[in-house]
Amino acid sequence: MIVSETADKIKNMEIRGAGRIARAVAEALRDHALTVRTPAPAAFREEMERAASTLLATRPTAVSLPNTVHIVMADLGHAKTTEEARAGVVQRADEFIRSSQHAVEQIAQFGASHIRDGDTILTHCNSEAALGCIIEAHRQGKEIEVFATEVRPRNQGLITIRTLNDAGIKTNFIVDSAVRSFINDVDLVIVGADAVTVNGAVVNKIGTAQVAHSAREARVNMIVAAETYKFAPRTILGELIRIEERPGSEVLPDEIARTLPLVTVRNPAFDVTPAEYVDLIVTEKGAIPPQMAYVIIRDYLGWGIDEFHTPFGPAGFNCE
Repeated sequence: MIVSETADKIKNMEIRGAGRIARAVAEALRDHALTVRTPAPAAFREEMERAASTLLATRPTAVSLPNTVHIVMADLGHAKTTEEARAGVVQRADEFIRSSQHAVEQIAQFGASHIRDGDTILTHCNSEAALGCIIEAHRQGKEIEVFATEVRPRNQGLITIRTLNDAGIKTNFIVDSAVRSFINDVDLVIVGADAVTVNGAVVNKIGTAQVAHSAREARVNMIVAAETYKFAPRTILGELIRIEERPGSEVLPDEIARTLPLVTVRNPAFDVTPAEYVDLIVTEKGAIPPQMAYVIIRDYLGWGIDEFHTPFGPAGFNCE
């Protein structure tokens, strides 16, 4: 029940944002492990893999989800008893949740150092890490102003402006298509990421690539705030991130769509921003140019080449 409820909430976007999804998945796997009653380690592993598969099927683009599963399920097959396996899952899940929360705090510190007093910042979607940078800069006493996009069709921008307003930060709320009209009033763009590929390309909420293009044209620096577990290991092998396409009813109500039989609503949730449009990626390990994304995958995510063909290594994530 814990796993199915969490999966439904992630799929329906009651739990949204790559970091929040990752922590919810870790909590669900931990709590599920505590409920599984079987004396056989193999049966315990099979049940945990079933739960992991249910969670993995919810949001195909957010790489934080499979990376979390990989971390929490690591070495599960080496446990000699069910209790040893259970204790391992619980320990790794708790450690991941703590490190994820700490990562946002570290990113905020690093990111704030790249924000100058008097800067006007544009942000797109509702990124916990990106907002952390902005709020930390404000907390440090820097006078800043923010442009926040509406983020159609799910209106995540409403969450962003409430957060900024509660933090006491002057904010301008704009429709997504107005970014080009205001980009020359902006000193810096800060966004989050749902995935970062080995070549430094960034997969984020639909519209991010257009923001990045406008920023590049206007010579405005673009910073991406992303925890290391959002980097995509399987892209080392040339795999592409699968872009989730959500129901058309989020854009056009079904009662209207039914009157337009020749109209197909396309609703991709994410797009890909090329690495050359990104000036800096800020992680909890420090700030890197996008061309160094491979170092994060190699040194901090701990994927071995043999793991690309295990059930819960990257080969099991079906990234397309």
